[in-house]
Amino acid sequence: MKNEPTVSIDAPNLTLERVAEAIEQTHRHFSVQAGKAVNMALTLRNWMIGCHIELYERNGTDRADYGDKLMDSLAESLQQRGLNRCDRRELYRYRQLYLTYPQIVESMPPQFTAQLTARQIVESVTPQSLSLSGRQVLESLSFTHLAELIQIDDAEKRAFYEAECMRGVWSVRELKRQIASLYYERSELSTDKAKLAALTQAAAASPAPAFPIRDPYVFEFLGLKPMEVMGESHLEDQLLDHLQTFLLELGHGFCFEARQKRILIGETHGFVDLVFYHRILKCHVLVELKLQAFSHESAGQLNTYVTWYARHMMSAGDNPPIGILLCTQKDHALVDYALAGMDNQLFVSRYQLELPSKEVLQRFLEQQLKDA
Repeated sequence: MKNEPTVSIDAPNLTLERVAEAIEQTHRHFSVQAGKAVNMALTLRNWMIGCHIELYERNGTDRADYGDKLMDSLAESLQQRGLNRCDRRELYRYRQLYLTYPQIVESMPPQFTAQLTARQIVESVTPQSLSLSGRQVLESLSFTHLAELIQIDDAEKRAFYEAECMRGVWSVRELKRQIASLYYERSELSTDKAKLAALTQAAAASPAPAFPIRDPYVFEFLGLKPMEVMGESHLEDQLLDHLQTFLLELGHGFCFEARQKRILIGETHGFVDLVFYHRILKCHVLVELKLQAFSHESAGQLNTYVTWYARHMMSAGDNPPIGILLCTQKDHALVDYALAGMDNQLFVSRYQLELPSKEVLQRFLEQQLKDA
């Protein structure tokens, strides 16, 4: 993190404005430091979990008793002990973190490595990424960044994205976007790599404050529930509170199920703002609120959630789920519906009969915005 210029608060020049600026800088500095400390602790924890798993797989006295069910058995035991983010998929991820970045041992507190020297730990794996020191990995890349990087098998390709991510202070979203756009492959084919790099970094999304804590991994590491912290703003939380009450009070069969419902789609976590089950329509109703103008990205996100629910959450006798997208821009509201695989007009008509109309939802949302 670059050192910010400090505001002088010498007594002869002390004004309220200068004090406010100094306090703002102090707050910003220590907020970033707190976020960095939490993310570093999370990475160290996950690395050490991976270390335990790998060393057990090599030397565990009862390893043969579990066979291919080792990760399932371990995940079940850890979940019984109340540990979050320790399902089978995550345990494999932590093991891969350990295998890919063995140099992190350099920054591990001594009490965790007292029985193993750094040399023994590093030599117990085949180093896949030693271009960075352990300290560089911890200070420059959050665990969520690393979770994306460890999926890259090619060490040279991974090192490329490590360097570019650190140079551009990319968010996780930007890192994923650059990987998906084949930035590495395009760079390999480019005759002017420096120019491509400059253009890519210039076009990259502006970096957010380093190591933001608004991350599902961090939430659960700190023992927080997503619904307690995932709201983008107090206004959004307030609108969701009122919207939840409004839909339940309509009396047309809405049964509340979840708020900020976390779902896993491939390797990506999504959070559905509100989930209801409609006992008359016999289907799930997903509600997404966006404090922005309507965009195809928002509609696509809701369609993805609705499709996921159709594939994974429908029970025998259920009808396909429906999604309601609420978008706002100042005092104007727009409502859109997403239907999962429903080409039967009879069903569509029935849904429109039982659910609140777009006009009703628009008037409600616009009134709430004015009140707020």
